[in-house]
Amino acid sequence: MSPSQESVLSEYEADTSQTSKLIRKFKETPFVPIGMAGFAAVVGYGLYKLKHRGDMKMSLHLIHMRVAAQGFAVGALTCGVLYSMFRDYVEKPKE
Repeated sequence: MSPSQESVLSEYEADTSQTSKLIRKFKETPFVPIGMAGFAAVVGYGLYKLKHRGDMKMSLHLIHMRVAAQGFAVGALTCGVLYSMFRDYVEKPKE
């Protein structure tokens, strides 16, 4: 292994805790953790509203919550991709 590969590998191995990985991911792509948090919030809200759904069938309620959670996650990832493209192609200094 070359010295440059060893330094990258040792830096990666030193940074292996879940919290540090999440912080690093948030700095690199901030919309991924936002999507994860939104997904968890929609699931939590759906579980809270499960008791007070009225006469709606449980399967219909669960389908609505699944679609809302997936929509939030996909929307956050789409915003992240658009932000990344904007940063790379529009804000990129002309060389």
